[in-house]
Amino acid sequence: MEMRKGLTSKASNKLVITSVALQDHITRSLLHPNFSLSDPLMRYKIQAPRKRVEKRGLQTQDQQEEGEYVLDSAPAPLTLAQKLGLVASPAGRLTEDEWTRVKARSVQQGDSAQPCAICREEFCLQPQVLLSCSHVFHRACLKAFERYSGRKWCPMCRKNQYETRVIHDAARLFRHQCAIRIQACWRGYIARRRYRKLRKSICPKDKQLRRKFFEAKLQELNDSFVRYCHTDTEAFLSDINRSLSSSRQVFQQLERKHVPEPQESDWDRIQSQVIQRDVWDCPICLTALCSPSLPTEADWAIDSVSGEMYLQPQVCNCEEISVLEGQRVRELE
Repeated sequence: MEMRKGLTSKASNKLVITSVALQDHITRSLLHPNFSLSDPLMRYKIQAPRKRVEKRGLQTQDQQEEGEYVLDSAPAPLTLAQKLGLVASPAGRLTEDEWTRVKARSVQQGDSAQPCAICREEFCLQPQVLLSCSHVFHRACLKAFERYSGRKWCPMCRKNQYETRVIHDAARLFRHQCAIRIQACWRGYIARRRYRKLRKSICPKDKQLRRKFFEAKLQELNDSFVRYCHTDTEAFLSDINRSLSSSRQVFQQLERKHVPEPQESDWDRIQSQVIQRDVWDCPICLTALCSPSLPTEADWAIDSVSGEMYLQPQVCNCEEISVLEGQRVRELE
């Protein structure tokens, strides 16, 4: 009897320990990991986000941004049920080789090229995380899902207690696609420019297209000729304006100078020079000087063109030069 009672008490104690261990494990697995069971008020403890220690070295900025690292902290301690073997213990932390295999499986599935399974948007250059179950999500989306659900389960396969690792496969793929688009746009621009040059240089075989081709050629030649003539006309007019301005300056300088009137001795010398010249034709209209008279039509034409009144260029009678000049001055006055 006593032996039977001892066995019964041992079995009951073992059953109690097993039940307590299972209850503790279920409680810890159902509650949020940030809840403290030792706190009687069951207050929710907010853990401050840990700052990742940056490795300073001779790495470039791109290499530092493209570096991959694990986000998970140290694993939680084992529960009593896990220590007693009632519940399977969680697997250990993944090694670099295991992470390499997980990433290769994710690349083979093409998860980085697909939208995020939570927000259904492209990854682009936003932070991206890889789970130990080879599924890929936005880092912000996964954090929001964990905060909303209160459990650390994969949104796709519902794997419990996964590990997360920051990767940049989607960012590299997005940059590659952007480079392809830029190159395609540039190549299209080059091809269109070459095609336009070929259309201008090669005559088409169709009758209507050939007509348009020659019309465009003729229009281009006309436009170039008009531009050339316009440029020459402007240059010619500018030269004329410069010549007129320089002539006006010379005339103004001559007007400023005081020229004395000729004396009687000067007139005698002028008369002798005219007789020695032996020219009896008007130097303006090239007609014979018939008789002494007032200024001819050629003289008036000279005055009208020059805009000013000058003395008669050539007199008709050398003996009456002074008399004719006086008469002309009085008439002009």
